[in-house]
Amino acid sequence: MPSFDIVSEIDQHELTNAIDQANREISNRFDFKGTDSKIELVENSLTIISSSEFQVKQIHDILETKIVKRSIDIRCLEYSDIIESNKEARQSVAIKKGVDTELARKIVKMMKSSKLKVQAAIQGDQVRITGKKRDDLQETIAAIKEAKFELPLQYINFRD
Repeated sequence: MPSFDIVSEIDQHELTNAIDQANREISNRFDFKGTDSKIELVENSLTIISSSEFQVKQIHDILETKIVKRSIDIRCLEYSDIIESNKEARQSVAIKKGVDTELARKIVKMMKSSKLKVQAAIQGDQVRITGKKRDDLQETIAAIKEAKFELPLQYINFRD
């Protein structure tokens, strides 16, 4: 029985490369000289550090450009508020991975309400779609892409 999985993943290596490129640009730019501005990556979160809120926003733009050039969807980044203390401003950025249960339920509900003959099952942080025909699965992928969820989704393990 044909099936595929819906996941939300980020190529960690590409993300690391994008952050390295952004840090390199920050260290070379004249407007960041002497500010000790940088982007730190710790597991599933980033921290943008600079001397002012304005510079944090500039770093934010640099980071997004580098991430987009590396073919990573920026919808996977969730920015928190900028915190200023003494002569330093920080902003933490969470990296969203996996399909959370709320989104998975929306996908399952969408599949049940559609006229497609497929079954959706939540399996941890991914959703498995199974059907009798390959065409039904391809229509399902098209319907999910058209729905435009707030998280970038990938379709893996397509099996006949």
